[in-house]
Amino acid sequence: MTPVSDAARLTPTQRANLIEAAAHAQVSDQLWRAALGTGGSPSPSTADTLSGPAAPTAVDPMSGYADRIDLTHLIALFDARHGNTPQASLDDLAVGDGAVCPPGSVDGAMHNLGPNVVHATTLRAAAARSGIPDTALAAIVQAEAAKDSSGRWNCFSRNPRSSAAGLGQFLGRTWQSIAEKPGSWLNGVARARGWLDERGRVRQESRAPLLALRYDAPAAIQTIADYARSNLDTLHRAGVPVGNDSAAIARSAYLGHHLGPGDLVRFLKGGLAESHAHALLTAQIGSSSANRAIAASGDASAAHRAWLTAYVTRNVQPQRFA
Repeated sequence: MTPVSDAARLTPTQRANLIEAAAHAQVSDQLWRAALGTGGSPSPSTADTLSGPAAPTAVDPMSGYADRIDLTHLIALFDARHGNTPQASLDDLAVGDGAVCPPGSVDGAMHNLGPNVVHATTLRAAAARSGIPDTALAAIVQAEAAKDSSGRWNCFSRNPRSSAAGLGQFLGRTWQSIAEKPGSWLNGVARARGWLDERGRVRQESRAPLLALRYDAPAAIQTIADYARSNLDTLHRAGVPVGNDSAAIARSAYLGHHLGPGDLVRFLKGGLAESHAHALLTAQIGSSSANRAIAASGDASAAHRAWLTAYVTRNVQPQRFA
C-alpha cells in the first residue's frame, strides 16, 4: 500500500477526528503538567514515570515542544514505515473508534497471543536480538498498551496524562535517547535514514518522523526490547539480583520501563524519596486515592511501593503467552 504523505488525502471525518484529538491532547497535557507544578515541560524524573498503566486509545497529537506530534507528525508515521510489514493508510486510522495495529505476518509461534499473534514474528526477532524472552516482551506490551474489546493491542495508544505513545507508551525524550544510543535497533534506523547529526544526536527536523515511529508496532517492540535489556544491565551493574525465569525478567524489565533506570535502582534498593513517591503515586491514581493510600500505609514511599508491586504482579504475566 502506498504511504500517505499529504494531509489532503484524509477524509473530512478523519481530519475532524484528528483535529479534535489534537485539541483534547493539548488541553489535557497542559492541565496535567500544571497540576504537577512542572509548567510547560515535566522534569525528567516525573515525565519518565507517567508512561505506565494509564494507556487509553487515542492518537498522540501533542503540542508541547519536547514531545510534539501534530497532524503532520502523525502523517509522517506512514512515510517512516519500513521492512516487510504492510503499509498502513490513513483510511485504516479511525481515531474515534480506537485504531488498532495494521496487520503483520503470522507464523506458528506464540499462539497464546490471541488476537495479537500478528506480532509473534517481531516479538521472536526482538527476543533473539536482545536476550529478553518473547513472553516477557509480550507481557510488557500487554501491561502498557491500550486494547480494544477483543484484547487486540492498539498501536495508536496514547496516555492523556503525558505524551506517552504507542505499544510501549514511550515518552518523546526516552524514545529519542534510545535512538541516540549506539547499538540500539532504533539507532540503526535513525542512522540509516540520516536522522542523526555528526555527533549522533537527532536532528531537529528529524524529530517528527522519529517520534512518529512510536506508533509503528515493530519499532515499538524492538525498542521495548532494547530498553528492557538496558535496564536489566543497569540492575546487574548495581548489584541488584533479577532472576533467570521469564516472570522475574518481565517484572524487573517492566519496573524499569515504568520508572526509568535511576528510579528503578532506587526503588529496588530501598525505596524512593517521600516527595517523589507522593508525586508518582498521585500521577497514577489521582490525588484523593493517593492520599488515602498514604494514610493507610503510613508514608508515601510504602504506599507507592505497595501500589506498583500489586499492579506489576496483577498485570505483568508472561506465563499467559507461553
